[in-house]
Amino acid sequence: MVGCWCAMAVPLVILSASLASQRVHPHPPANILPGVGLYGAMAVALVWLGIGSVMARRWARALLAILSWSWLIMGVTATAVIAFMAPQIMASIKAAQPAGQPQMSDSARLIITLVPLITVGFMFIVLPLIWGFFYSGRNVKATCEARDPVVRWTDRCPLPVLAVSLWLAFGTFAMLLMPAFHSMTPFFGLLLTGAPGTVFYVLMAGVWAYSAWALYRLDRRGWWVIFIATVLVSVSTVITYSRHEISEVYSAMGYTAEQLAAVQALGMGSKMMIWMSLAGMVPLLGYLLYIRKFFSDRSGSLEVG
Repeated sequence: MVGCWCAMAVPLVILSASLASQRVHPHPPANILPGVGLYGAMAVALVWLGIGSVMARRWARALLAILSWSWLIMGVTATAVIAFMAPQIMASIKAAQPAGQPQMSDSARLIITLVPLITVGFMFIVLPLIWGFFYSGRNVKATCEARDPVVRWTDRCPLPVLAVSLWLAFGTFAMLLMPAFHSMTPFFGLLLTGAPGTVFYVLMAGVWAYSAWALYRLDRRGWWVIFIATVLVSVSTVITYSRHEISEVYSAMGYTAEQLAAVQALGMGSKMMIWMSLAGMVPLLGYLLYIRKFFSDRSGSLEVG
């Protein structure tokens, strides 16, 4: 059902972008392609996983468990960001009201704040929490193993490690697609654009791809590569945003003056980006340290005991 909803969202994204761009461009802007591609890919993947779940396939249970817990993490993060940004959003709405018009009531402001939080909380916290416990349950696992006795590719790697491997594989494609939209990337205080930025994304895609493959094979070298890369990327981000204002970064990404004003109205600044980078690095490194127990000193073998 969620996959069908994503499929219906594809034409809505195209329609909304077409209507919004009629005043400026004769055709829909190219920046709708990520949204269309994302909803389309999610529709195919979720319908495919739903069918596999109905058929009690091992690979479907494993992938849905990973997807559910990942979905939950993203939902908790999104809810926290919305709650944190709510005062800035309300302030920008208030500032945008024309002079002479009555101010928005407190009840209307409360509704505008609560509706997104409740919606995100239900879709991205309640539902994935239920699904996560369901697909991670021992009874569901035993049922799938009984109905699908064939060893699948998802059985050859512990689920905590498989989750990182799959996300790195997804990140590989994301890195390769980034230059199509903008080639700017922060690099230890510099803002790489053009060819240097594109080369950086291609190199990072190679790092992610190798790490995904090595982690799936339980090769400890892959763990070290992604651990060191995570630290270096976070340090690079902190150094860059400590030397450049957020307006410089978004200008290098090709944002217009109106878009920059909207970002600044939300209170987005370099300090916030630094804290967000550090806040994201700590739990990620903690998770990488957690899955280290699945690797042995010998590359490619699972730790015994």
